[in-house]
Amino acid sequence: MIQHKTGLISFLFLAITFSILIQTTEATAMSFTVHGGDEVTKSLSLSIEDHVLIRFTVVGTSESSIHFFMTYPNGTEKDFGSVGDFSYSFVCDAGGEYTLHFSNAGSSEDELITLDYEIDHYILGIPQTLFLAMIIAIVCVAAAAVFIFMGRPH
Repeated sequence: MIQHKTGLISFLFLAITFSILIQTTEATAMSFTVHGGDEVTKSLSLSIEDHVLIRFTVVGTSESSIHFFMTYPNGTEKDFGSVGDFSYSFVCDAGGEYTLHFSNAGSSEDELITLDYEIDHYILGIPQTLFLAMIIAIVCVAAAAVFIFMGRPH
């Protein structure tokens, strides 16, 4: 009975540890309006080796474009100019807060933005889902081995 409690406690400890240490994959879709002469910012908190895909579409009455630029954690900016249908992917080389800027300063009409971004976390250069699958497979094989060796008469 004591062996079963110890095994259960060890399993729960490992499960809690992995759930705390491993981030989940994030995917978000949202729509928001950038009023004429205004700017809207959205922040992404990223880690090193995260694979990021940013897509958005601008819907307006006459001109369907907006000035878009991104600020990196070290303060540098990457300007993409005036875009209407945008897609950009990159791998983070520095962890921190990345800020997406949607500026409608040069226009008097409102623009509707439909933003979709995906963040895939990598652990030791391996996609998180594959890494978790490998951990689960190793734990299952170890549990089966323990079960087999405990069932043998000594």
